[in-house]
Amino acid sequence: MPLTPEQTTWFASSFRALVDNVEHAVLGKRHVVELVLATAVAGGHVLLEDFPGTGKTALARAVSQTVRGTSTRIQFTPDLLPGDVTGITVFDQKAGEFEFHAGPVFANVVLADEINRASPKTQAALLEVMEEGNVTVDGVTRSVGRPFLVLATQNPVESAGTYRLPEAQLDRFMIKTSLGYPDDASTMRILQGSAHPRRDVQGIADAATLVQMGELAGQVYVNPIVHDYVLRLVNATRHAAEVRLGVSVRGAIALSRMTVAWAAAQGRDFVTPDDVRTLAEPVLAHRLMLEPEAEFDGVTASAVMGQILLDVPAPAENGAA
Repeated sequence: MPLTPEQTTWFASSFRALVDNVEHAVLGKRHVVELVLATAVAGGHVLLEDFPGTGKTALARAVSQTVRGTSTRIQFTPDLLPGDVTGITVFDQKAGEFEFHAGPVFANVVLADEINRASPKTQAALLEVMEEGNVTVDGVTRSVGRPFLVLATQNPVESAGTYRLPEAQLDRFMIKTSLGYPDDASTMRILQGSAHPRRDVQGIADAATLVQMGELAGQVYVNPIVHDYVLRLVNATRHAAEVRLGVSVRGAIALSRMTVAWAAAQGRDFVTPDDVRTLAEPVLAHRLMLEPEAEFDGVTASAVMGQILLDVPAPAENGAA
């Protein structure tokens, strides 16, 4: 059933309050904060890739503190093992049976710091849980609960001791975004408060609220012309000359799920083509595998996605029912 005006208003005001709260810790980056929280509502995961010292970890920590659920932090290192992430089964000699010790992935918000420092084997420990919300250890499958959000960070300029994220891993992140450097006004505010930095923010919503917002977002109306626009964008990535591997079906579903959460956050009960245009780059660009010749020429996935948005005409209608 469609959203009522009261539900739409509640969603938008609740979302705005979450963004305002996170902004206490991350100044001048409201759009990025909105993207991250919309992903959390949509049930996806976030990859933050940026230069050192731009506040990636601070943003992830502020999101986990804002939502009063369980949160954990995994510092990924080359010697980290899969069991250190998912948990292990230990034999209890007193009881004479095996007992499962849950790993840090059993939380509502999991901060995977510097995820590309772990080996591919350890990174693969996240594949099942990011896709299905379950962990299978020794043949037993356990749910990590809802909501479940993986906030991963990585630095693009450090190559020593790092491993490139495989395509299967990248495809499980709903969005990939970056903070970048703050503007001068925000930097001045940061410098003025650097003597007494604010590292913690107050929790203003519980985990059940985030789940409720996600269920309401699922009731946002999506016109078939909007779905057709998403399909045409996805198909264009698969036929672009610079692209060796285009967007998967998972990527198309991720864009559709993000648009309904984004529309509800803007106080609307329907998705517009502009929502798709706004979200296409952060949702789709990191899923593109470019041709080696294109990479050698300095072509980026974001540039390819930007050109596709210019080439593929958007629907003239606004997407309302």
